[in-house]
Parts: sequence; C-alpha cells; structure tokens
Amino acid sequence: MAMDIHMPKSRAPNQENRTIAIIGAGVSGLLACKYALQKGFSPTVFEARSSIGGVWSRTCDSTKLQTPKNHYRFSDFAWSDSVKEAFPDHNQVREYIYSYALHFNILPHIKFNCKVVSVDYLCTSSEEDMSSWELWAGTGEAFSPKGKWHVSVQDLQTSADTTQVYQFDFVILCLGKFSGLANIPPFAMNKGPEVFDGEVMHSMDYAAMDNAAEFIKNKRVTIVGFQKSAIDIGAEIAKVNGAKHPCTLLFRTAHWSVPENLVEFIFRNLNRVSELTVHKPDEAFFLWLLAALLSPLLWIYSKVIENYLKWLYPLAKYDIIPEHGFLGQIRSCMLTVLPADFYEIVREGCLILKKAQTFSFCQTGVVVDDEDVPLETDIVIFATGYKSDQKFASVFKSIDFQKYLLGSSAPFYRECIHPKIPQLAIVGYSESHATIYTTEIRAKWLAHFLEGNFRLPTIREMEHNVMRWEKCMRRYTDPNFKRGCVSVMLQIYCNDEICRDMNCNPRRKKSILSELFAPYGPSDYADLSSLGREE
Repeated sequence: MAMDIHMPKSRAPNQENRTIAIIGAGVSGLLACKYALQKGFSPTVFEARSSIGGVWSRTCDSTKLQTPKNHYRFSDFAWSDSVKEAFPDHNQVREYIYSYALHFNILPHIKFNCKVVSVDYLCTSSEEDMSSWELWAGTGEAFSPKGKWHVSVQDLQTSADTTQVYQFDFVILCLGKFSGLANIPPFAMNKGPEVFDGEVMHSMDYAAMDNAAEFIKNKRVTIVGFQKSAIDIGAEIAKVNGAKHPCTLLFRTAHWSVPENLVEFIFRNLNRVSELTVHKPDEAFFLWLLAALLSPLLWIYSKVIENYLKWLYPLAKYDIIPEHGFLGQIRSCMLTVLPADFYEIVREGCLILKKAQTFSFCQTGVVVDDEDVPLETDIVIFATGYKSDQKFASVFKSIDFQKYLLGSSAPFYRECIHPKIPQLAIVGYSESHATIYTTEIRAKWLAHFLEGNFRLPTIREMEHNVMRWEKCMRRYTDPNFKRGCVSVMLQIYCNDEICRDMNCNPRRKKSILSELFAPYGPSDYADLSSLGREE
C-alpha cells in the first residue's frame, strides 16, 4: 500500500493556523464543523460516503423520526414551514440536514468518498512522560506543542490502493453509534448462516439497498430483533408481501413501544422539576433527600404508562408484555415509536410475532427453540444493533487508546473528552432520545474549548468525574440492558454543567415558573456566545 504525507494548510490566521480534522459528515460532524468555523477555524471533514447525513443518507423508506421535530432540530435553524408533521419522514429529515449544511456553507469543507483508515498520535514526549501528565495533553488546553495526529485516509474514488496521511493539531471523531460495525450474534459450528441456503444480512445492508422492495417481494422474510429497525423493516415488508408471504419478527425480549402522542407527552414533561426526582453525581444532601422523597413518583409514572400501553395494544394476546419496566427502557435510550397500523398488520396475518429464547440456522430456514419443524424462510435480516465501541476503538492505531475506549461504559468527560487521549474529542457518542439537541450543545462546548475560552480540569479530576457518572448510570440502568444513559433523565442538569464551563448563564427561561415547569429544548440554547441571560 502506497503512502503519501500531506499537511493541510489552515486558512485561519487568527487561530494560529491550527489544523482540525473532523471524521464523519453526519449530524455530529456537521455541527462540529459549523461551530469550529464560527470560531475562525477551517476544519477538514472526511466522509467515506458521497453524501452527508450519516444514517439519514441511506435508510428504510418507512423510517420516520422517533422524536418530535421541535426537539430534533438545530438551535439556530428551524424546520421549513412546509413540514407540518410532528414526526417527519426520512426524506424530510435528509432535506432538513442538507439545508442546514448549505445555509452555513459547510459543504466546501467536506472531502467526500474519503475513508479514514486510522488515526495515530505522535508525541514528542515518551509514553512514560505522557502517563505522568497531570493535565490533558500536558497543558489542559486543546492544542499542545507536544503532539500531532496523523490521519490515514483512503480515497474511495480511485482504484489505486493508496493511503494519504494528513497531519492535524486536533481530531474530532464523529462516526456515529448506529452504523458501521454490525452486531451479529455468534452461532455454534454448523448452526450459523453458513448452512443456510438463503440470504443473510444486517438491517444496515437492507437500508442501503436501492431495490429493497423488489428484493423482498414474494419472499419469506425473518427479522431478528424487536426494536426500531426491526419494527420499521417488518412493517415495511409486511405491506409489500401481505398475508400470502408473511414476515416474521423473531425476538428474545419484548420491548415497550409507544404511539407518537405519548412521545410528545413525555417530551413536554422534561423540565427542571422532573429532574428533581433523579439522583445526580455528588449531589448535596438537600438534593439527595428531595430525589429520595420524589423518586416514587417515577415508579408511579412508569406504571401508569405501562398500564396504558397494555390497554392500548394487544400485548397480552400476542404474549409480548415486556418483563422490564418502562422507565428502565427509557433510561437505556431504547424508546421505539410504533407505526400507527402495526397491530392491524399483525391481525391481518401479514406480520407474525414469534418470541423465542434461542434459534439456529438450517438449510431451509431457522430452528427456533429446538422445535421439530424449522421456520422456513428465504431471507434473514439481523436488526440487532451495532458494536459502536469497537468501531470507535478500531480507528486508533494505539492499542492503549483502544483499551481506554473499551474499558468503561462512560469513558468521556462531558461525554466527548477522554482524559487520557490528548488533542482529540468524540462528538455524537452520548446517548439521547433527541440526538441533535444533545450533540449540538457539546459541539458548542468543544468550539469554546478549541478557542481557548477555558481549560480542562486535571486528568485525575476528569477521571473522578467520569467514575461518578458511571456510578450514577449503574444505579439506574436496568439489568435487562447492556447500556445506560441516565443523562437523558438529566438533560438540563448536564446542559447546566456545559453552560457553566463556557461561562454562560444556564438559566435559559424568562421567568421562574417557566424555568421550573416549561420543557427545555434546542431553541433555548440558540445563543450561548455571550455572558448573562440571553433574551
């Protein structure tokens, strides 16, 4: 493999010609680029695909937002008046994201069809010296004279197997958590896809197909999973093939799925008062006592919603009442909005719900729970998520950096800075039911940090902060789920911390009552550039 060295020239003399690489042009990459540009930098964005938008650039035809659009929006760029729906479809979302990139002139900074193969930190200090640093990057600041990042990039438009190496002062990873490295469960020998005569794929491969409807037409399809992708794809295929060739949803664990109006109700109640019911890291005694006294309200809230869903949907009839609580699922960022006609499709026999603990492949289909008769199928689609931590870790050449990312469920300070990986940030890693909302404020925080408006705490202090949050997440994470994102229950609290870092007033409302009881959203943080209360 040939290798060239290239050093990009910054066009921002007011920022001392600091060079910044942004890897990925999804929502998080666009936000990171926009706010870096706003601070006078001229970042280079590497995007492996030929278009922006990340997961929204290629997705299923039936995919819609799972979040009300007033929460899934950029703080300073409203949805078009032509979009009347509360939950826009994927075409409307893609157009909205593209309009944002055009409006803020982000596209000229993107190198399309450029896949980042690896990033490697080259430091003037020895590994022993680096391990003894008290401050991040040795200085506590974004840019350090001690090291540079070498970013190896492959141009996918050329047939030559060449890699170009760029040198940067700072790297921002915006790879996204829901793409790239598919999570396929392991199978015993001669029990996996290799013995199956049909087609096996992951949901991301199905979503990327141009002729998906023709591919599955008149085929017997089995989908493994019972979350957003599985439900969307299952409903889509069932409508194409009907009851003559029903689609089967094969799953181990049933999850709570909700109608759109309930999602809107939940978001309307995300205010400061609701956050008083949740324990926080290192909280004062009064806040601890208040959370302890009010926490039963969360249990009541969860049970009321569970009973409402059991009344609304025929969960008992199809034996799919989840064994876990609704609140535990919310805290794991696993909320799925159900298509309005989902159970009508099930009732008509176009979609079959099949709960099973185990399954394996055979020549003609899949064997479920060691049943004598296999479930005959032509296509199996795994809607089983992604190995996002491994995807992020694999970008690094350093084995130590890879271990840092894989060693903790909450490894980042402010959910974007690893205490032991210098001159690098990850934007878009934090879990949330409103991705843009969560990502944008961290992109703003990072831009302030790049500009030198504040320094990071010591490495030890950041590690202590990370451990406190991890302990808090474990307190609330449901044992049925592998991940936790208690910050979704403390969105305003997290935003307050970020605002204080930037020396901005965290109180964004105009009155005490609205500050306590009104929901917070992206538009509340449209202007964080000035001190004091923004009107």
